[in-house]
Amino acid sequence: MNLVGFDVYTLFEMNLADKKYSKYALCKEMVETVEIIKNFDQAVTMKYISKIESKGGLFLIGEGSSRIFPAKHIIYQNHMKSCCYEICTEGSLQAMEYDLDNYAVFGSSNSGKTKELIQLFSILKEKKQNTLFAVVANEDTTLQYLAKDSTLLTCGQEEAVAATKSVVEQALFFESIYANLLKKEMVGLDEMAEQFLKTLETVIDPSIIQILAKASTIYYAGRNNGVAEEIALKTNEITRIKSGYLEGTYALHGIEEVLTKDDVIVVFDPFESEDEKFYNTLVKGCGIEVIAITTRPTVFKTILIPESALYQNYLELAMGWSLLFELGYNLGIDLDKTIRARKVGNEYF
Repeated sequence: MNLVGFDVYTLFEMNLADKKYSKYALCKEMVETVEIIKNFDQAVTMKYISKIESKGGLFLIGEGSSRIFPAKHIIYQNHMKSCCYEICTEGSLQAMEYDLDNYAVFGSSNSGKTKELIQLFSILKEKKQNTLFAVVANEDTTLQYLAKDSTLLTCGQEEAVAATKSVVEQALFFESIYANLLKKEMVGLDEMAEQFLKTLETVIDPSIIQILAKASTIYYAGRNNGVAEEIALKTNEITRIKSGYLEGTYALHGIEEVLTKDDVIVVFDPFESEDEKFYNTLVKGCGIEVIAITTRPTVFKTILIPESALYQNYLELAMGWSLLFELGYNLGIDLDKTIRARKVGNEYF
């Protein structure tokens, strides 16, 4: 079924007439991601491959959601299955301190107006950097003007402040660069789209939502692949609850000193070898709730998601979105608008 264009969506196994979901742009955009996955064209990045090969390195720059998952996911993949090209990421201002001569530089900004990125690209253009590329969701932007070449995402503009479908398309964009560098086909996107929708449709135990709703701070733990860090950011925008990202097993290395029973830790794909240690240190030792999002049963309260050999991180991201949607709705939050956070965090005028 083609989901894009429908007024009402099948999400979280809801009734098709349930306005709880259909009235929110955030929900609509989450589901539109399924079609973006199915229709993604790997060839969109072929024009960049020779430029990357000539440099030998790929540097991915952006701010917030335009960088966290899209960049860190592909860096994680590269470490797992090295393509012999160096892939790095950094925020724009810090990247100004780096020598980027040996990199093809990609700047991601949906608006094309992100101030820090504009500043960096202006400096690099003055230095005659000839491999500056832009990934945007809006046409005729300042960032495109500064770039040597650019790609316009197919997802279009998002109405909700919290970015969703653009994050996944940006990630697929960089994944396609990786695949094209390896001269391999991105197989299994149709299957991944179905699993993505199935993940969004998963019914979450209401008791888990209640635990999170009472939390003072929600910490997210997991690998440095962009998933937990991105959901930590989205927690602020969607639920207004304080959050933090704990890389790897950082939750076991000192933070337990300040955790209280009002805190909760959500861990994505926990390391099985550390289950017992997490349980003893955090659940028994600190008295806090630990919730796992993974493909296997654990000793914690667990939300099970489908297993994908190639695209697991995307499914973890989808469940993170679902969890935050239900939590924000439970808290009576306007899921499309924020009080202080802006769609363009720091806009260039």
